[in-house]
Amino acid sequence: MAAQCRQDSFVMPVVQGGTSKNLKTMEIKKYQYYAGGVWRDAEGGRTFDDLEPYSGKVYAKVAAAGREDMKIAVAAAAEAYPAWAATTPAQRAELLLKAAAIIRRRKAEISVILAKETGSTILFSLLQQEGLAQTLEAAAGWVYHIRGEVLQTDIPGSFSMNYRRPLGVVASLTPWNGAVILSWRTVISPIVAGNTVVVKPSEYAPVSAGLLIAEIAEEAGFPKGVINVVTHAPGEAGPISDEIFDNPNVRIVNLIGGVNTAKYIAERAGKTLKRTVLELGGYNPMIILDDVDVDYVVQAATFGAFFHQGQFCMNTRKIIVQRKIYKEFLEKFIARTNSLPFGDPEDHKTIIGPLINQGAVDMVDKRVKDAVSKGGKIQAGGYHEGLIYHPTILTDVPYDAIVSNEETFGPVVVVEPFDTVEEAIAVANRTSYGLVSSIFTKDTYKGFELAPRILHGVVNVNSPTINEEIHAALGGVKDSGWGRTGPHSIDDFTDLIWINSRSTPRPYPI
Repeated sequence: MAAQCRQDSFVMPVVQGGTSKNLKTMEIKKYQYYAGGVWRDAEGGRTFDDLEPYSGKVYAKVAAAGREDMKIAVAAAAEAYPAWAATTPAQRAELLLKAAAIIRRRKAEISVILAKETGSTILFSLLQQEGLAQTLEAAAGWVYHIRGEVLQTDIPGSFSMNYRRPLGVVASLTPWNGAVILSWRTVISPIVAGNTVVVKPSEYAPVSAGLLIAEIAEEAGFPKGVINVVTHAPGEAGPISDEIFDNPNVRIVNLIGGVNTAKYIAERAGKTLKRTVLELGGYNPMIILDDVDVDYVVQAATFGAFFHQGQFCMNTRKIIVQRKIYKEFLEKFIARTNSLPFGDPEDHKTIIGPLINQGAVDMVDKRVKDAVSKGGKIQAGGYHEGLIYHPTILTDVPYDAIVSNEETFGPVVVVEPFDTVEEAIAVANRTSYGLVSSIFTKDTYKGFELAPRILHGVVNVNSPTINEEIHAALGGVKDSGWGRTGPHSIDDFTDLIWINSRSTPRPYPI
């Protein structure tokens, strides 16, 4: 631990490698950024306040890096790339398994970090970490999935093959929601494939969505420069982004985030022909046919709509219920929604914690009021206390209301009836998004028959919209982006190279 310094009446230990222990006794921590295996102060020693959503207190002082800092990190990643690309699958697997073990060992500590910095409930924090540990363990096997193929040839004496080669430096832009699991998702596949990575975490979760990766990578023994993390202050992403797009060493930009950010990235990347992988949000519909067990579907709908305060890309945004059971479903759904405990995310009983910041609360509240002004009815919630927005059910919402067709990142869901299956499919497909969807019916065959007609990257039959498995290909279509997760994503982070050779002289026409 570095020497302590006093500022604003708080003792601030400098956390190098982020030894964020003794969380209950350390009021404020100070974090540097991480590049080339070294913890560094930002240019000019600048920092910014990382705030706790629930209490409003300063959680940490974090390095406010600039363009020169990003240049240092990219250079470190580029220098480390040749040696990392040459490592054996077994060497990469060993490091991934070590990282998984560290996450499991630090489970309690990381849960508190997530709760304080992002408002994640303890339940969600634990689920994230277990999911991440399992993903890292599975990824230790993905290192053997990087396969080429031997090609047939019409030229006698020739040997022809396809070979996959890592790209080089990957710039990964990570989100604040699901901060631990989603941030690592932008890192695991690139490093499995032999790339090096520079992480730019969200300014709303610089520790959970970035610096924790650096801590764990360092402790696990990843070579210097393989994983780098550069943090920036709110509103100061511009110079760092400029370096990412202008630096020729960055081969691909890997984003988990929103559509507007993705459009900006795609435009900037196109000018320098950088690749992009974009995992974006979704307006995720749940279709409920009238042959279901209503009580079970209510439980699934509550989880899908309100888990993590609706701040997850896979949250259910619209529930489309066949008219025969609409009234029964709505009554039970309202009752269950009103029973959800809310409050301090560090309380193990809490289901609904705070939204990430005041701007998020204002956006959700504005959209709910817009829906009501256009004829929508509030059946539950519709108000907030501090940053806690109570889970909200809306009905009779017209399509021209924003909440009826745009992703609203909060605990708000629209419920509407339908008469025919054709009508339900049309409602599900009229959104510009296409991430995940659900169909509930006792007739599983009918569910599978309808699934291909839903224009989303994932269609769950009798499971909620929040549903994933490590080995499955999760990703969107339309405005929900492109690229897939898991072992399927290896192709996104490699070049396919054709190699051919001759064992005998070849005749030439001239």
